[in-house]
Amino acid sequence: MDNVLNLKCLICGKEYQPDEIDYICPDHGDEGIVDVQYDYEQISKHLSKDKLANSKNGTIWRYKPLLPVKPDTEVPPLTVGWTPLYRADRLAENLGLKHLWIKDDGRLPTASFKDRASAIAVVKAREKGAKIITTASTGNAAAALSGLCASINQPNVIFVPESAPQAKIAQLLVFGSKVILVQGSYDDAFELCVQAANEYGWYNRNTGYNPYMSEGKKTASYEICEQLSWEAPDRIFVSVG
Repeated sequence: MDNVLNLKCLICGKEYQPDEIDYICPDHGDEGIVDVQYDYEQISKHLSKDKLANSKNGTIWRYKPLLPVKPDTEVPPLTVGWTPLYRADRLAENLGLKHLWIKDDGRLPTASFKDRASAIAVVKAREKGAKIITTASTGNAAAALSGLCASINQPNVIFVPESAPQAKIAQLLVFGSKVILVQGSYDDAFELCVQAANEYGWYNRNTGYNPYMSEGKKTASYEICEQLSWEAPDRIFVSVG
């Protein structure tokens, strides 16, 4: 990845080459989240506003030079990204706003913006040669990984608290995932997932542990700026639950 300079620990600032660590700063354990640092001078040789304007790629991979993946790595076939941005004038008027747009990531394959992160996870797992991808989740992250894996017949294991909605569990089973119900909270499922990934060499998709997942989610902001003719919005509101 000639577009990535290093991975920088957000606690101590120590920098690592991408092949030195898989996920976290070893000096700080699970708290040692690292951030991907890019070589924007190198990226500018391959990406520009004009190139994007002429691109026929209607997925997150139109921004591939800005993503932590190798340029020739095969990507999953599902259309992830480039979702519509709707101008909502009547709603803006009702809220007392001059302008309001709504980004519809419900159009993504599993109806969640977390498909963006899972698309990166699938590609990174391929680059690592991992046979199994795993994550812990109570809902959308699991469905996103499960759906993306199904599209390329990638084995995966999902750790889910037994209190998770039955409909979400059914969705994972339909996609063909191996689902492990954990007696406990999400935190318990997360810890078990991390232990299993470390023990068996599975690729760990968990956001907040894997530094590459947020890079996939960033593509939503790239799209918004591009769809607004490169004028960044003043505020972005994201629904959570």
